[in-house]
Amino acid sequence: MLNSIREKLLSLQDEKYREFQSKLCPNTDNILGVRLPALKQIAKDIAKSNDLKTYLSLAKDSYTKDNYHEEIMVYGLVIGFAKITIDETKKYLNDFLPLIDNWAVCDSVCANLKITKKYPYEMFEFLKTLLNSNEPFYIRFAIVLLLDFYINEQYIQEIFNIVDSINNQDYYVKMAIAWCLSSCYIKMPEITMNYLIKCSLDDYTFNKSLQKICESKRISNEQKIFIKNMKRNVK
Repeated sequence: MLNSIREKLLSLQDEKYREFQSKLCPNTDNILGVRLPALKQIAKDIAKSNDLKTYLSLAKDSYTKDNYHEEIMVYGLVIGFAKITIDETKKYLNDFLPLIDNWAVCDSVCANLKITKKYPYEMFEFLKTLLNSNEPFYIRFAIVLLLDFYINEQYIQEIFNIVDSINNQDYYVKMAIAWCLSSCYIKMPEITMNYLIKCSLDDYTFNKSLQKICESKRISNEQKIFIKNMKRNVK
């Protein structure tokens, strides 16, 4: 079964797209060059099939970080598309998480975990467990889930508490925090500004957060001027 999926992916590879994707994921050398819509379709077909549980078991036992980027991506997307219980989702995610070694897999899988909308409390408790990890992509996974599904009145203060307490120095963690806070500002500017004024973020993450906010076309020039003036001077 896994061999047939690999053959399908090999038939869809695009050299120009591989070169493009490789530039976006500079430390990933196992990219075939298959576009995300095609990966989603393969994952949806597996998720709807009678072989779903067999596939998930085989992927857990067989896949390593040496597999093709797209094989790992499909594996994660299948978990998101599968009609399974929240407890099964968490179990399969725990199996899958050790395979993540780039932002593209992390972020794409998070965005398609639609079960989070149905079980926000359960998924929130799950993502909190990832924050205690020393693995940067576990932490990034949790942060991206926050920005995808939890920027609302109920969870906004929880988000601020979480990002303020993260001490991991990995680039992809810091950039996820900046992305998350820029999304918070766009959706809830006043409360996010109140947080930024008193936050405990390190200088790099704080300044990157301001930069990401100012890159948005959804805020005014006046807001951008004010935010740029908040930038910390870093020696």
